[in-house]
Amino acid sequence: MHPTLAADRDELPKLLRAVQEHSADLLGHLAERPVVPPAPVPEPTALPVPGEGLRAALEEFSARWEPTLSASAGPRYWGFVTGGVTPAALAGDWLTATWDQNSFTSLDAAGQHLERQTIAWLRTLFGLSDDHQGTFVSGATMSNTVGLAIAREWIGERTGVSPAENGVGALGPVTVLSGTAHSSVPKGLSMLGLGRRALVTVPTSPGRECVDPAALELALREVDGPCIVVANAGTVNTADFDDLRAIAALRERHDFWLHVDAAFGAFAALSPAHAHLCDGLDLADSICIDLHKWLNVPYDSALQFTRRPDLQTAVFQNAAAYLGPLGDTPDSAHLTPENSRRLRALAAWFTLRAYGRDGHREITERCIACTRALGEAIEGIPGLRLLAPVRLNVVCFTLSAGPTAERLAALSERLAGEAFLTPTVLNGVPALRAAFSNWRTTEADAHHIAGSLRAAVRHA
Repeated sequence: MHPTLAADRDELPKLLRAVQEHSADLLGHLAERPVVPPAPVPEPTALPVPGEGLRAALEEFSARWEPTLSASAGPRYWGFVTGGVTPAALAGDWLTATWDQNSFTSLDAAGQHLERQTIAWLRTLFGLSDDHQGTFVSGATMSNTVGLAIAREWIGERTGVSPAENGVGALGPVTVLSGTAHSSVPKGLSMLGLGRRALVTVPTSPGRECVDPAALELALREVDGPCIVVANAGTVNTADFDDLRAIAALRERHDFWLHVDAAFGAFAALSPAHAHLCDGLDLADSICIDLHKWLNVPYDSALQFTRRPDLQTAVFQNAAAYLGPLGDTPDSAHLTPENSRRLRALAAWFTLRAYGRDGHREITERCIACTRALGEAIEGIPGLRLLAPVRLNVVCFTLSAGPTAERLAALSERLAGEAFLTPTVLNGVPALRAAFSNWRTTEADAHHIAGSLRAAVRHA
């Protein structure tokens, strides 16, 4: 064994304590760090030949790279839809790396059983029936893509071909209808060979991002043959929700697969005051839910649910003698594009076991309260205006006069040390958005940034 590697092995308990102390100090001061630090990225260095061991690597990382990293795990990183890592999820993630399981086969099945238990808990958390079978994937993009791949196979089933066996060309053109599809949907369509142009945008309700059910039915009448409808449970810009039950009812008259992108919106089901937004979610044929958002587990972790695991295995089965047959309960190797995969379920298992439904409901409801606090504050700040009502956990706002992408970027830059907001465009108007999904965030953070916005907008 290489002498430096052997020395690290022999000193591993001490070295891990050093990493633990370093991590604890970092997390203890996370809220005080600049959210987006101004430090320049270090110049690249050559790969070391001899190496100096773990302790030297930790020291160099701390000195060179840590000053450049954002406090994305902290309470005021409101760009995109970004969660943090609960204490229990962090412990679960450490143990995930410690055990280093590749849980993809029943030949070594304990990790898969843990995954199935965790999925059963999550199914209950989101109010889904046992008809929905779930599997872990890397994120919402992969979850949407897997759902669309199953939908593609369903269209083949309806038309008497199998794109999994014969190629997507056997299907001919496929139509995908959606009101406000997330960018991962056309990306997934591109990867699946259906093409970005398969996506047809359907008119939304006036002043909303939710699809107009009447317009959707008109679009369905124009489609020749079975198609795919992608519905939203929480849009990126305004956290708007399609009427899932009304859309599902259209299947009585039209032949389509209903995929619901509920990446963060599914967590509305945890709040009694907002659970109605998810009404009809269980009626979907496939569902995307992202866990490294509002469940506050580490990247990367998401779920893909479907009522047709048979079609899922038709797409993703991995035929090899050493893997064995599919069986009644297919191994995860037959359910997603991945064979090699870390035991993502362990971090989710830990946080669910540690805090239960009530703990995660509290996180959800506190984030919603923070969103409303910031939204109400923005309504009272001269020079700013909301572009949409606060429906769940997203605030979308702009300058009252002369909003341009450049002026809004400058406003965001003035806040970069205290909060991270991301730019967007809503109905042609450049805007900023803040999304709340971090377990550390409190209303004090919302009020603090409201004060900073009030000061910053004077110079916008």
